[in-house]
Amino acid sequence: MLPVNCGSHANYQNFVVENLRKYYPNQDAIARSTWDSIERFWTLDLSYTDELMRDKYSKFGPAPRTPSCMQRSYLLSIDFKITSITDWAAQLKINPLYAILSGFEVGNTPGVGTFYDFFNRLWDSEDDNLSPHIHPIKAKVKKPKIKGAKAASVEKRTVDQLITQLDDTTFTLERQPYDSLLQIYKKQFLDVSVSKGLINAASLSIAGYSTPVVTSHRMRSHRICDCDKKGISECNCDKYFSQPDCDIGWDSSRDCWYHGYDLYMLVASDSESDLPVFPLLNPASKHDSHGFLETFFRMKSFLSDFNVTKLLLDSAHDAMPIYEYCKRENIISFIDLNEKRGIKVKYKNDFTIGKDGVPVCREGRRMNHDGCEPSKYRLKFRCPLASRKYGCSCEHPCSDSKYGRTVHLAMKDNPRLINIPPRDSEEWKTEFNARTSAERSNKREKLDFKLEDGRHRSTKMWYCRLYHIMITLFRLYTLSRHSDNRYVYFLIIPGFSKPPVRTLRATIPENESHIFR
Repeated sequence: MLPVNCGSHANYQNFVVENLRKYYPNQDAIARSTWDSIERFWTLDLSYTDELMRDKYSKFGPAPRTPSCMQRSYLLSIDFKITSITDWAAQLKINPLYAILSGFEVGNTPGVGTFYDFFNRLWDSEDDNLSPHIHPIKAKVKKPKIKGAKAASVEKRTVDQLITQLDDTTFTLERQPYDSLLQIYKKQFLDVSVSKGLINAASLSIAGYSTPVVTSHRMRSHRICDCDKKGISECNCDKYFSQPDCDIGWDSSRDCWYHGYDLYMLVASDSESDLPVFPLLNPASKHDSHGFLETFFRMKSFLSDFNVTKLLLDSAHDAMPIYEYCKRENIISFIDLNEKRGIKVKYKNDFTIGKDGVPVCREGRRMNHDGCEPSKYRLKFRCPLASRKYGCSCEHPCSDSKYGRTVHLAMKDNPRLINIPPRDSEEWKTEFNARTSAERSNKREKLDFKLEDGRHRSTKMWYCRLYHIMITLFRLYTLSRHSDNRYVYFLIIPGFSKPPVRTLRATIPENESHIFR
């Protein structure tokens, strides 16, 4: 039969109050840090999960667990750093507090199989992976010659070709296996953050960064051909891979090979708490520039109400087609320059453009800013030794005019080096410094909430874990700090022996205030 709706979020709060009063009459039995988690989950309304997943259950058979309670329980396991589903199912039976906060009756908690059934319903595909298990051996990235450098791309398509292909592709969310996960994340967290002013959807500043996600210590595969019986020890036949969406990549920060995914995360860089917006798991060999494009164009299609106006990227994305695309789409790009791709570009025959976008005269002097014309997409520079009264004091002047030599840099000539605002301006540096928000967000997911400790073998489980970690980040860094104070009530739980009693704050409509006794 269909899942039984517990009524509303207020009913869940009432359930928690009654059972805390019953099983924990002494507030000293609960640690202070645990109270913080209790308060976060007390205000966590997952009613939309019940609404979205209602049609994914059969109308016949025994009553299933409430989807919101299953999701809340999984979020609790992430919050308490319990990475194994088996261990968490055991903890629910041992620890009454975990069962109560999940919304389950003590002694009547779900088992391991029930959790995996719930993950199957969250994943909108019959296949646990995006790629088939049987496929050819992928090309391995080459080790960089310089320590700390990123591996060269093994992609057969250039950045320009990929932009053209993705720009002509229509991505439909309903066809994606993570459709339900993204809908839950957007409806209950992204949209709420937009309504509270934490994210500016009308003018969004996006920072992108990729990070390696290690899923195993080696690639697991076996042959399905009979070449071995024919005496052929090495062949190029297709193999069976246990993790078909993963391959071998190069971790530039640790200078080592790894097997797993390349997680590309787009973050709202202008938000207060570096809020993650959209993730994508790519194979480990995927280059950052290609991973960004795959992620960005999907985000544009799936989150169409988000208008991106600024892009903050590192030097791995320093490709001319990306600058040209941003110019066409009226997106201001803040991308660090990769010196290997050339910086000193000849301009107007007798000038070069430095790595900060400032022209350098033939005598080697940096020219001074003398204005900006945003309507014409060009910058004006003037000779640093020129004086309107005495003329140019240079031994070999570039111009006979007292005003001195003037150079106009137009973005159409080289949008990579010529930017508005200019690369050497404080405005550009201030904006670009916000790019580290993506690195901080990835650090929280990987280290603070132990993303890699999941020990899963399918893309389905990695996406389930990733999205729920992102939800936990939202609860931890935003919604619990920016609650709407229009209807704030303080609940005193009776039975605590000495003051001050612990209070739980909930934001609920006035017509449901009857649950507070």
